[in-house]
Amino acid sequence: MSKHILFLGIGYTAQRLAAKLLEDGWKVSGTTRNVAEKRLDPRINLFTLHRDQQLVGDAAISDVTHIVHSIPPAEGGDVVLHQDADLGALTPALQWFSYLSTTGVYGDRKGGEVTENAAPAPQSARAERRLTAEREWRQYFQNTAVCFQIFRLAGIYGPGRNVLAQLQAGQARIIDRPGQVFSRIHVDDIVAAVQASIAAPKDGGIYNLADDLPSASGDVIRYGAHLLGIEPPAAIAFEDADLSPMAQSFYAQCRRVIAARTKAELGWRPCYPSYREGLQAIFNGC
Repeated sequence: MSKHILFLGIGYTAQRLAAKLLEDGWKVSGTTRNVAEKRLDPRINLFTLHRDQQLVGDAAISDVTHIVHSIPPAEGGDVVLHQDADLGALTPALQWFSYLSTTGVYGDRKGGEVTENAAPAPQSARAERRLTAEREWRQYFQNTAVCFQIFRLAGIYGPGRNVLAQLQAGQARIIDRPGQVFSRIHVDDIVAAVQASIAAPKDGGIYNLADDLPSASGDVIRYGAHLLGIEPPAAIAFEDADLSPMAQSFYAQCRRVIAARTKAELGWRPCYPSYREGLQAIFNGC
């Protein structure tokens, strides 16, 4: 049986995974808010989907076997769940569904470690919406034959989206808040984990995706500046940084994300166990 994956939201991470699956002979489809603006591999079937439009079913998605969903929920809820169209009816061949969520659902742990066994404790409206979507999708697939899994992602970086690009554009800022660390994950390590899940599906699995070295953002920027051979920007005290409300919400939380179950159940190990290996590979053009 041929394999056909549908990306609900074919953004940065989904495009990296799509490229790998195309190499392996998969049929690939994806949704976007504006098909005309997307410049993707012509082998990818694109469909327009935005918040006031239905996902329309036809022969193009009736043979979909796998779905990766990464569209952030809006204030009114998940864009796909909260519409009249029934995704299950539109994709009768569906076997596997993965929801890409965020480690933000764990909330602030005051620098403590958090594994997949930790109870969520979101502290922002965005994280609350993510957790609600997780639970609604889990309920949607209960008592069905579809394998449902959740990936909770740390801060994503990779080619074209990293501190090297920020430094070169003069946009990197070092915000000095002693004790503050962030967890992050290279996009290709996300791809590898999702591929491992497809190969060995486990219904109900919740998996953290983060590298092995939670670090202060200033450390990452300074290392990026070292690779580029330039001086890093001067540090700015957190109190003087004039951060946006969204940035303030990020700095209000501190946790060290551990991908314990991901490693145990999927046999996954990050190819880039810290920002150092990840940035070096990007710098080398990998």
